[in-house]
Amino acid sequence: MKKTILFAFTALLGGLLAACLPKPQTPANPVPETPVESSPTIQAVEPQMSQTAQPSRTDTPAPSITATATTTPDPTVTEPFLPPTPIVSNTAQSTPTPSADWKLVWADEFNQPDGSPVNAKNWSFETGGGGWGNNELECYTDRTANASVQNGALVIKATPENYLGCAYTSARLVTKGKADWTYGRFEIKAKLPQSKGLWPAIWMLPTDNAYGGWPDSGEIDIMELLGDKPYKIYGTLHYGSPHTSQGGEYDLTGSSATGGASFADDFHVFSFEWEPQEMRWFVDGFLYFSTHVWNTSGPEGDFPAPFNRRFHLVLNVAVGGSWPGSPDETTQWPQSMAVDYVRVYKK
Repeated sequence: MKKTILFAFTALLGGLLAACLPKPQTPANPVPETPVESSPTIQAVEPQMSQTAQPSRTDTPAPSITATATTTPDPTVTEPFLPPTPIVSNTAQSTPTPSADWKLVWADEFNQPDGSPVNAKNWSFETGGGGWGNNELECYTDRTANASVQNGALVIKATPENYLGCAYTSARLVTKGKADWTYGRFEIKAKLPQSKGLWPAIWMLPTDNAYGGWPDSGEIDIMELLGDKPYKIYGTLHYGSPHTSQGGEYDLTGSSATGGASFADDFHVFSFEWEPQEMRWFVDGFLYFSTHVWNTSGPEGDFPAPFNRRFHLVLNVAVGGSWPGSPDETTQWPQSMAVDYVRVYKK
């Protein structure tokens, strides 16, 4: 009986409490429950190459690159030629006067009357054709038609002429056996020819070939010019076996493409200083190349060989050859190198 009354009382109390508590509100738009996803399965995927076509080398042309090449003729030549060398240009000329420690020991001022031959005490002629080892086209003669004194200068004239099987004549003068030097300063004032196929040179060769044939005994090119580039001259040293060469080039104005000055317009002084430990090349007193390194493969060839023996001067105007190429329809004739003086100094 007591348990029944207690149960009824407990139920009544529970009902009163439930009536008093607020009921939970249900949202108007219930948010669905987000399911819990399982971890994805990771699979290795092989990379796929794109099927987009790659541009070919002709689709986008590469920029044009122009290489300036220095032509080197066959190394068997015995005439001067150009090795690959750095370019040296100037914009101002210097005084060509040598320093006081250089004393004049030999000179030819070419003061004879017009039409005179050169002074035979100073110069000899090397004559003939045959290419001179460079595929040259001229015959060298000893005639005043090709070499004479005019207006106080030696004039070496190259001209078209059928002579002894050659198509051109010119002259090649040497001091060999009459004036030879070991070391010194060599100064030549000259006005040069211009036109395709002309190749004037002022240079030196060994008188005795003490270290063997060319190039073991050496060659010194004080000045060379190509007639179709009359604004630029070259100074070069040749030696050794195998043949080795080094040198510099001098651009008179740097504006040749726009009709700048050339070495055919006026006289310029080409100088070369030769000492046991160094050689130096100048134009109008401007130093454009020097070197203190060379060698020979000949016997007894310790430095400064081969340039420790006597050399002689050579003045010539070649026509054609492996380096300048042949004259063409643009070449103007005759062409001359005029030499105002040649002076040699010693310390």
